[in-house]
Order: sequence, then structure tokens, then C-alpha cells
Amino acid sequence: MRNLLAIERSVVGVSSTEVPDLPLTAVAWDSSADSLICTHGPCEAEALIELKRVTKNGQAVNIASWDAPSPSPTLPCDRVLDLHYFSDTFSTCVVLSGGDIVIVKEDTLPGENKIEIVGSVDEGITAAAWSSDEEVLAITTGASTFLLMTRDFEPINDVTLSPNDLNASKHVSVGWGKSETQFKGKRAKAMKDPTVPEKFDEGVLSPLDDGVTRISWRGDGAYLAISSVEASQRRLIRVYSRDGSLDGVSEPVDNLEGPLSWRPAGNLMAGIQRFPDRLDVVFFERNGLRHGEFTLRIPSEMVKEERVLELLWNGDSSVLAICFKDKVQLWSTGNYHWYLKQELLFPDELQVGLQDLVVQWHPEKPLQLALGAKEKVITHEFIWSVFSGSSMPPNDYGIAAVVDGATLKLTPLRIANIPPPMSFREVALGSTPTDVAISPSGCRIVVLRGDCIDLITWKFEKQRLISEPETFQRILELEGFSSYRQISFLDEETLGIVYDEDGSSVLQTISIPHSGPTESTNTFRLPENVTVLRLGAVPELVSFFYEDNQGNVSLYNPRNHTVDRICRLPSICPWVQVAIFDEQNVVFGLSQNGRLYVNDRMIVPNCTSFAVTSAHLIFTTTQHFLKFVHLHGDFKDLEVPPDDPTGDERCRNVERGSRIIHVMPTSFSLTLQMPRGNLETIFPRALVLAGVRRSIEVKHYRRAFSACRNHRVDLNILHDHAPAQFLESIELFVDQVKNIEHIDLFLSQIREEDVSKTMYRETLLAAEATEPALPVYGISVDPSKSKVNKICEAFLRVLLKNRLATNLQNIITAYVCKSPPDHDAALLLIGKLREENLELAEQAITHVCFLSDVNKLYDNALGLYDLDLTLMVAQQSQKDPREYLPFLQSLQEMENTRRMFTIDDHLGRFTKACGYLHALGDVAFSEMSGYVIKHELYQTALDLFKYNQEKLKVIMSLYATYLEGASRYPDAGLCYEFLGDYSNAVSCYRSAGMWQEALFSASQVPFSQDELDELSSSLAETLLDAKEYIEAATIHIEYRNDVAEAARVLCKGCYIGEAMRLIGKQGKSELLESVVDPGLGEGFAQTSELIADCKAQLIAQVNRLRELRAKKEENPLAYFDGVAEEDAPDDVSLAPTNVSTSASLFTRYTGKTGVTAQTGASRRTSKNRKREERKRARGKKGSIYEEEYLINSIGRMIERLDTIRAETKRLLQGLVRRRMRERAVALQTQMEEILEQLTGCVKEVFEEGSRIMEEGERGEITTGTKRIAPVVKPFDGIGVL
Repeated sequence: MRNLLAIERSVVGVSSTEVPDLPLTAVAWDSSADSLICTHGPCEAEALIELKRVTKNGQAVNIASWDAPSPSPTLPCDRVLDLHYFSDTFSTCVVLSGGDIVIVKEDTLPGENKIEIVGSVDEGITAAAWSSDEEVLAITTGASTFLLMTRDFEPINDVTLSPNDLNASKHVSVGWGKSETQFKGKRAKAMKDPTVPEKFDEGVLSPLDDGVTRISWRGDGAYLAISSVEASQRRLIRVYSRDGSLDGVSEPVDNLEGPLSWRPAGNLMAGIQRFPDRLDVVFFERNGLRHGEFTLRIPSEMVKEERVLELLWNGDSSVLAICFKDKVQLWSTGNYHWYLKQELLFPDELQVGLQDLVVQWHPEKPLQLALGAKEKVITHEFIWSVFSGSSMPPNDYGIAAVVDGATLKLTPLRIANIPPPMSFREVALGSTPTDVAISPSGCRIVVLRGDCIDLITWKFEKQRLISEPETFQRILELEGFSSYRQISFLDEETLGIVYDEDGSSVLQTISIPHSGPTESTNTFRLPENVTVLRLGAVPELVSFFYEDNQGNVSLYNPRNHTVDRICRLPSICPWVQVAIFDEQNVVFGLSQNGRLYVNDRMIVPNCTSFAVTSAHLIFTTTQHFLKFVHLHGDFKDLEVPPDDPTGDERCRNVERGSRIIHVMPTSFSLTLQMPRGNLETIFPRALVLAGVRRSIEVKHYRRAFSACRNHRVDLNILHDHAPAQFLESIELFVDQVKNIEHIDLFLSQIREEDVSKTMYRETLLAAEATEPALPVYGISVDPSKSKVNKICEAFLRVLLKNRLATNLQNIITAYVCKSPPDHDAALLLIGKLREENLELAEQAITHVCFLSDVNKLYDNALGLYDLDLTLMVAQQSQKDPREYLPFLQSLQEMENTRRMFTIDDHLGRFTKACGYLHALGDVAFSEMSGYVIKHELYQTALDLFKYNQEKLKVIMSLYATYLEGASRYPDAGLCYEFLGDYSNAVSCYRSAGMWQEALFSASQVPFSQDELDELSSSLAETLLDAKEYIEAATIHIEYRNDVAEAARVLCKGCYIGEAMRLIGKQGKSELLESVVDPGLGEGFAQTSELIADCKAQLIAQVNRLRELRAKKEENPLAYFDGVAEEDAPDDVSLAPTNVSTSASLFTRYTGKTGVTAQTGASRRTSKNRKREERKRARGKKGSIYEEEYLINSIGRMIERLDTIRAETKRLLQGLVRRRMRERAVALQTQMEEILEQLTGCVKEVFEEGSRIMEEGERGEITTGTKRIAPVVKPFDGIGVL
């Protein structure tokens, strides 16, 4: 779908300064200076060679000149066979047919010769060519020899071109065509193999063969081909390797002529074969076998007169130049079809002879071509361009025009995606077009040919072509010859055309009204030496835009003849588009090296093609991504999406080498062309969503729904993009969509997730600033706040009002799609309809059964106590009538309340069933008691009998028994106490440890003194075990009158002050020495031992932590139990591979290897996970978990010391009060020292900011939350110490 478009054409006059009319004989490119090296002469009249440099602006600088007389009487004059410039040494190599090889240096040192003949061949030279790397020179001589020389002209090989070379052919013959291999029976003709040719070539020499030997190198310089005439009978192609070894010869081809060119890509060699009625370009493989051909577009009556002078491939193998005496044709291929893309015609005064044509491709710019003839050099620079129509709705038909010689192939891609080389329509033209322009409406197409303009018209309506293309040829004759390069529509009746004149470009405006003559209205000439590279139009501004050769992009208004410069691009951009956003002119430019610019800012360094719509900048990259950039007013803040096709709608993968052909926002489609030429139309999610959002915003819900349905977009976006608007427009939605099934489809796909913030998150900058909502799969939602319920309720309000008959199916769907489904409301509606319209009710029953589980629906209908409705549902199910009919009949026979109880009991609604049993009265109380026990409905029964004390006590007694049996002793005790059963209440309170309630209930029994002593002793022991010292002491004082035991209990809890107060109150001072002092001693010993243990543990663990961290710092691999790098074997590669599954530093403790980490699979089983948890808890020495275990252990030590702070302070106070100051000082000092040590090492131990190792969902160990160092507070001791 791509065409060659000329962006620059320069004509430079080159003439000899020493000898008038000395002809131009050769040109070569100096790629470093982007200039041409030319030679003039020699000729028969003057044996002089003049070498000069010619720049683009026409300046010519003489380099050297010298005499070159003919070395042989048989040669009228010497001739330049090869001219090559070495930019690294600033020297030129000239190879002459007389046998001389001359080196000319531009910059010479003192005493150094400027011109030097470095070699000479006495027999003369017939052909010469340098390899692509400029290291080897190949020449053929008049003595039928072939020489290879180095850059220093040292011989590599000298080979004789012998007829015996034919024996080197590797072609295999199986005898096809020989009489002895042919079947000659009666049915021989019918059985003939169609793959066998009628005639086998013998290599007959063409009568028009020029007899010239040609050499062509392969692009990599490894092989070269020589085409020469063998014994005046056959033209033969020999293939040699770089060292001069014969690799193969061509198979016999009749009428094979001299031109030869090896494609730089290396797969084919091109030659010319002449037939009586046509000329073919034939291709050979390296082994000499034929490999396809194509026919040149020449009228059969002119074949005898036409001669192909040269074949030349360009640098990237994309274009083949075929040179005739009056023109050069540029051919390219795609999808196995050869297209004639450009035809460069020579004026009559420049038409050349057989050996006067000079054609040379630029070695580094693949599409720059130099043509030399007589005294002029014409330089053409082309780009690949898609001739396409507008991408602005509604005229975005995707029209693409493909040039193929005198045929223009037209395809509206939105209507018919026809792959090339086929097309939707073909239009015959008078000659090969130079440029093609398509009007904004797509209904008019103008074709720029060499000296005229053609007009093509056709019409579209509602996605179809309503009139065939009609061609009006030569609507305007153009003055000048081949200087017109580009053409563009401004509107339906105005054209702009660019041509070059006197070193600058001219922009000519042409009017082509629908009725009236075509005429030129005005011209605008650019300044001197300023040429137009690209021409386009901005219809909104009624202006043309153009980019000049200095990178400036400007607007030209043909009405008021004003020029406004928009910007200057940082580099020349052959592909340019101008658009308007928020009244700002924005230029998009793509340079040859893949840099995409927006005005003067580069946004992408690796772009391969781009397109602009009203909402997006779309481009492809060298990483094979298709990306979308949202366009808004501030073009400086355009955000390019990352290379993440999975998480962003603005990026997606495309096939390698894809290029954008056309984008059609109306159909949400984009057409790409693959490197081999075929087309692929895709519907990018970004385009689809942009169209859906636009439709929703203008309340065109039918179009939005159709787009979502056709392109598999979640229908939730219809609501989520504008929720308030949608809920207000339910009636409009129903009226637009209309189709009942489509409305059902929408309702059935609603879910709680807000897709506008998750899968279809708006990627504009303003939207990205907000916090995205998370998916709500599996999360229970309050029904009153449920999105699903809001939408269903809104539909029900609209549909139930006056659309019951037409949208009953949607109403049922709305009920069923609620969360949870409102089956009861749907069934009640159906029950009401059954009385009014039985047929409608049956349809509704059928639909609701289709949407729901019929068995559950049967239970719902039964729960409504409507047996007729239940029967209708049952008949829609797969149930056997023998299963449900007897049951329904039995229900029909029951009294109403008993029936309701039976139904609720059957459905498992035991609470409601209990209520109906209560309604049956006293006759059913016994049954109800058993039912309450069976289904544990005690709370329900208590509520039902709250006004009947007698039955309430019965139920409460049953409840107390149940609670006691379930070991719920506190509640059981309360129930027994409520019933006045204090004996059982004491038992329950005692089991629950509720000492106050137990002792009170014991006093109400009442208990004897012995029983009370036994109870109080037991309760005190229980409280002491629970370390509730104050409560235990209270029992000993108040119920056992045992002051000594009470004081002893208080001393165990370090409540020394309370113990001393109690002793003083009771007047038993002797207990101070017998109880308090021993208690203080025991408390001091326990606390001192605990602190000493903590000190020893802290020292050992901190030292071990330092040791572990030093090891980890020195050698992480060894620390993680891997293989140290210095211990790795020398013969084993440390590079990872896809088949490697061994654990590494990064995968050993993640539960994944190289393969499972890619697939997301986990190697951990539940058993392995539990074993790993046990290892982690143990923190075995040397394991990966040891460091974490040590850190956690020190953290637990800090927590333990915090719990004994208050206890220690009370103990210190007691020691001082009992005159044990030395012990108090020692204990306080120990406490302060341990806390001071912890304060000093806590930062080192916990490494503030490091992360804790956690176990993931699949069992892998990962780094989790940040570890926070605990705060160690100083000890608040006693000041007197």
C-alpha cells in the first residue's frame, strides 16, 4: 500500500571547465559530505579526464584533470568503467577500459603526487567493481581473465574465464525432455506432466546483446557475479566467492541480455530476458537457477526498439531501478507482485546513448538517486508514503491508492478490506503517476502525472459505493517537464501543487470546481534555495501547510496570500501532519531515523509510522508495539504509554515490522500492513473505548451498546462511564436499544466492579490523578448501596410503569439479576399476572426458570405459600411429578397455619416454623418444646413466650440445660439464677471462675460452713493460678479469715504495700517477718535471675547477629546456602537459561525456579509449607531464618521486660520499706543496665527500614512490610536509691 513520493528534486548543471562539450561519463557519491564526484571525458575529440566535486546547491569544485589517450588503436577513446570515492582517505579511484587504475587524492602532502596510476592491465579492462566494504576490487580483462585485488592493489587471485567453467554447474538433470524418458502410449498427451516446460532453453544469445561484461557484488561482499558473453554464443553468469573460487554458473537462458544487479539482501540476482513480444526481468539464485520473473510494462510493438541499459538495486533492496535511454523506472515488490512505482522521464535533449547513461543510488540513503546525462545531474530523493484519504468522521472511508504503473488501485478499507495486489477498483491512467491526492470527502481523487492532472470521481453512501469511478484525464496541462512533485486537496474544489524552478519551490493553487473549467488561481514562490519537502492541508484553517528543507513548517493561506510559520522541527521530517487542538496548531513529524516530534519536542525515539485522529496520536515502534497518545490542548504534556500491553489500553503488540496504513475512527478500526505486504485490520481497545465514551456522553446508547457487543467490551461501561446520567436516562436507553434480548444481555452482565476505574480506566492525565478503584470480586456489598441493585431498581421503575406487556421479560430479568436475586418479587408478579393473563404468566415462568436454578425457584414459590404457583414452577423443572404432586396434595389438605408450618419446616426456615407452632396454641406446646430442642431455637421461643411466665420458665430450663451441656457456664449460671436454682448456678459459676457470683449463689442455697470453706478454697486456688492475686487475697480475708495466707498471696504478686496495710489493719505485726520478708526475698531472687538471663541472652544473640551479617555482606551466595562465585567450576556457564531449574540467590527462598516463576506455579504443598513454618519458628542455627529468629527473640525480651516494670517498682518499694536497701539498689541497677544495653543495640539489631520475611499466598518466602525498631523506655525507679 506504500508508494514512492519525491520530496526533493534538484537539477545541477555540470560542464567541463577546460574543454567545452566534454561529456559527463561517471558519478560517485561522497556519503560523508552528501555530494557527488563526477568525471568528464575522455571522448574521441579530447582524450582528457576532468574530476570534480558537485554539491547540492550546484557548486562545482575541480579536483584534478589529466590526459588519458587511448592505449589501443582499436579503441577510439578510453572510457571510465568505474568511479569510486573513499571518504576515509579523501581519494577517488578511477578504473579505465584502457587498463589504467588511477588514484586521485583531494588533499595531498608536500611532495605527494595528486594523481597516481597504481596499476595497469595491458590487455585492457572490460568491467570493474568495488565490494561494498571497499576492501576488494574485482576486474575482468580483455584476455578473459578475472582479477581480485585488495584496497592496496595487492593481487588476491587471477582466474581465467574458461568454457570449462560450465562443468562447475551444480544443476541436477533427471532427463526431463529427453525422448528416452517420455511415455509414448495412446494417452501420452493426456498424461503429460503440466510442470514440464514445452521447451528447454539452450542459452541462445540475444541479437540485441551489447556484449558488455558486468560485475555485481552481493551486499555483504562475500560473493560477486560476472555476466559475460561466452564464445559469442551464450551469455553466462558466473558466481565467485570473495577469494576468487568459482561457486556456480547460471542455467541456460535464451536471449539473456547484459544488465545484471545482485540484490544487496543477497537472495536474488536480476537480469533481462528478451522475448519477441515482451521484456522480462528474470531472477537467479546464487547457485545459478532461475527464481521467478516479471514483465516490463512495454507495448508489444515497441519491444524491439526498447533496450534496458542498466539494472540497479538500492541500498536496502526495496527498489529496483531499470534504466532505459529515455527514462528510469523504479519497481518494488509486495505479496509476490511487482509494482511500477515511479517513472523518471528524460527531456529529449537529455536522452542518452547506450553507454552515456549515469545512474547511481546513494550508499547510505536508500531512496536517493542521482541521474547524470550529458551536462546535467538530476538528484531525486524519495520516501515511502501512503496515499490515503481523510481519517476524520464521517468521511473516514479508509481510501488508499496504490500506484502500479499506469494503473491506480483504489480500496476503501472501511467498506472492503481487500489485500494487495488486488484492489476494490482499478483505474487506467495515461502514464505512471507522480503523486495522488484524495479530497476530504473521499469522493474526488486527483492524479499528478508528468505534465498534467487527472481527476477521478466516485460516490459513497451508507457504507457502500453508489457510483463507479469516473476518470477525467488531463483536466489541466502543466508547463515544464518532470518538475512537479506533490499535490494536495485543500477542500473539494481547491488543489495545491508543488514544483521546483531555479533552485526553489513554487506552490501553485488550482481551482477544480464541480462545474466549470479548471484553472490556476495563484502562485507562491519560496525564497531562494528553499524547497518544499512535504505539502498538506488544514481544511479548518483554509490553508496549506508545507515543510521546507530547513525544517520549518508553515501555513499558506491562498485567499489572502499570507504565510504563518508554526514551528521549526529539530530535524528534517519527511512525514508530517498538522492538526488543531484547542485552537493551537500542532505539528507531528517523523524523521528518517525514527524520531517522532510534536512541534519541537521529541516524544518517541523509535517510531516507524504514525497517524493522527481527533482524539489520538497513534504510532508503531521498533519494539513492535502499537501505541495511542491522548491528544489535548497542552501538547507539551502528552503522555506516551509504557511498553506494557497487558495493563494499559494504550499499548498493544503487533506483528514485527507492521506499519500503519489508515485509521478509521467511525468503525473503531486501524489497518496495518505487514512487511510481506498483506493487510491486517484490527480494532484497538483504545479506539473502541474512545468511540463508546463519545457515544455515551451524547446519550447515543444504541451505538455504544452495539460497539460494546461487537467488540466484546464489558457492558458495565455504559453505566460506569457516567453513572448519574445513565440512571436518569433509563427510559431513553430502553427506547434506543429496543431489542428485548439486548436489554436482558445488559442486565445480566451488571456487576459491582466499576470498570471505568479498573479494566477500562480512563488514561487521560486528569483521570490518572485520581485513585483507581479496586475490583470487588468476592466482596459482599450492602444491598442498599449495591450498584447492581440501583440499576435494576431504576429499570423496574421505568418498566413497571407502563411497559409490563412489552418488557415483561426484562422486568423478570431485573428482579433475578439483583444481588441477591429477588425471586420472591418476581414470583409475586407472576402470581398476580396469572389471574389477569395466564399466557403471559406462563411466558414469565418459563423465563424466570431459564434464568435461575429451578430447584431453588421451586423452594421460593413454596415459601410464598402459593401452591398453584409452586405447581407451575415444578412443571417447568425436571422433577418427576411423583416427587412433588403427593407432597403438594398433602399440603392442600392441611389447615392454613399447619400448612405454613409444614412448608417452612420443609424449607429449613425453622424460626418461622416455630412461630407458626406457637400460633397453633397450647395443644402444640409439647411439640413446640421438642422442636425448640431439636433446632436449638431457645432465643426464638423465649421471645414468643415473654408474656407467659409459666411456659417461659419451661423454655428457660431447657435453655439452661443446653448451655451447661455446651460448656457455656457463664450463660448457664445466669439462666439457673433466673430460675432460682442456686445450687446448679453455683456449679456453673464455679466452673466459669466467677467467684463473686458463685459465693453469692452459695449463700442463697444456703451452704454449710464446711461447704462454704471448701468452695472458697477452691475459688482462691483458681484465682491464684490465674495470677489474680488481689481477688484471691480478698477471698482469704473475707471468707476464710486467713490474714497470713492473704498476705502471702499479695507478696507473690509483689503487692507488698497492700500486704503490709492488711497486716497493720489486722494488728498482726509478727507476720511482717514471717510472711513479708520471705516474700520479698523470693521476689528479689526471681527478678534478679530473670534480668541476669536476659543480659546473657542479649550478649550472645547480638554477637551472633553481627557474625551473620558480616557473612552476608562478604558472600551473599554462601550466606543463602548457594554456590559461591569463586567456587563455581570454570567450564560451567553461569548465564541463566530457559531450561535451568536449579535454585539461585533470588529463587531459592521464593518457592519458585526459573520455569515455575514464569508460569506462576508453586512447588509448595501444604505439608511442605507447614514444615517450613516449623523451621522458621525454630530458627535453627545456620538456616536462612536464624537472623529473623534472633531479631524476634530480642523483641520479645523487650516486651517481657516491659511487663515486669510495675512489678519490679513495687518490689523495690517493699525492699526499701523493710530496710533491705542493698538488695533494692542492686535490683534497680540490674534493671537500668539491661535497659541501657537494649537502648544501645536496638537500632543495630532491628536495622530500621529493613523488611521482614513473609510467606506469600502460594507459600513462597518474600520480603514483606518494613521492620520498625521498638522503643525502649528508661526505667522509672525509686529516687531515694
